Amino acid sequence: MLNPQVLVVDDSKTIRTVISSELKKHSIDVTEAVNGIQGLDYTRNHHYDLVITDITMPGIDGYQLCTEIKNNPDTQSTPVIILSSNERHEQIEKGFEVGAAAYITKNKARQDLLPYIKEILDRAKLLRDKLVLVVDDSKYILNVVENGLTSAGFKVITASNGFEAFEIASEIVPHLILSDINMPVMDGIKLCEKIQNHPSLSHVPFVIMSSGADRRTMRELLHKGASAFLVKPFNIDQLVITAEKLLSDHFQIVLQQREIFKKERTLLMGSITSLIQALEARDSYTRGHSDTVSKLSVKIAEKLSLNGFDQERIEFAAKLHDLGKIGIRDDILLKNGPLSDDEFAKIKEHPVLGADILSPIPSMEDIIPAVLHHHEKINGKGYPHGLVGNEIPLWARIISIADVYDALTTDRPYKKAFTHQDTMEFIEEKAAVELCPECAKAFQAVMLENDSPLY
Repeated sequence: MLNPQVLVVDDSKTIRTVISSELKKHSIDVTEAVNGIQGLDYTRNHHYDLVITDITMPGIDGYQLCTEIKNNPDTQSTPVIILSSNERHEQIEKGFEVGAAAYITKNKARQDLLPYIKEILDRAKLLRDKLVLVVDDSKYILNVVENGLTSAGFKVITASNGFEAFEIASEIVPHLILSDINMPVMDGIKLCEKIQNHPSLSHVPFVIMSSGADRRTMRELLHKGASAFLVKPFNIDQLVITAEKLLSDHFQIVLQQREIFKKERTLLMGSITSLIQALEARDSYTRGHSDTVSKLSVKIAEKLSLNGFDQERIEFAAKLHDLGKIGIRDDILLKNGPLSDDEFAKIKEHPVLGADILSPIPSMEDIIPAVLHHHEKINGKGYPHGLVGNEIPLWARIISIADVYDALTTDRPYKKAFTHQDTMEFIEEKAAVELCPECAKAFQAVMLENDSPLY
């Protein structure tokens, strides 16, 4: 591996010699320039990983040298450290305005210079050849972000919508994706979801850029795998810092841990699915019940115009809604006849048992209320907590309708199946008393659209 290449520009031979001697101890190759003009000429003819320059020199000063370096597309990503004896605030501020990565006063160079050099070289090494895919339907935003990232040392490729971005990412896997939310053809939410579900792209950090700081959208995107959220307008320094942080070794470790977590979660879901299948295998009458309730719940959620995130989680909650029945004895669960009061009291424990099974799993936190409350009734006469009206979570109210429909239209040990028409009339009758009227109306609309039972 080649040593880092550093150019030191200073009209003081003593300063150049001291800096060169120190850097060579750390396996850094140094080139010396006696003034700004010579330094600029060197940068145009050779590649350097870092330039260290004084301010006051014959020909052109350090500010102009830095400006020229940053204005040249071939050198704009080269970091520059200004090393000066001038400690005035306005001089330091000017140094950062012309694009310096650091401004160090010579009286602090002994303790500060080498750590800054190591940090900047490490960062430059990290960013070198890193490809960022920027996705936005605004040409202005694309241009600003591309120029800012290129100046910081990134390679940049752009796309004007999510569909185009996904096509590009599938062929040339980027190291980082920056995406707007609201775009034609495919928005940033759908793009994030597709990236996370793609086996070759799920590890790529995904940053959302949006002019709206909607907390719900942020939470949804973070749940879908987004790594960060930037609210427009943001400055380029903020963007570059975020990008550097996401690509740091530390974050790569976090990403690896997240991949492990996702695999563990997949295994966990497989285990829970097996539990549901084991539960339903105990009773031929209820086999497939959870899948049917899940599919119908999603249809109701769609009719209520719930977003994709809610639909996904409702589908999941509905599949698990009867998980607690795994803890109910067979002689009660499979009894061929009416239940006694004590037996029914045991059956009524299953929502709490299901919630208890899921409670140690952090990723299940948002679906537990739906599992726990799917037997509550609008009039407060349900269980386990006797919630009234809108105290019952919406997801639970949706699942309740689907649960009632499938239970009534299926043969059970204690009853024959109702017809579809009888079940619809029963649900309409109960809509104003026990079931959520809004959810019942959406359910009826789903059935009318299909003109027959769905499952």
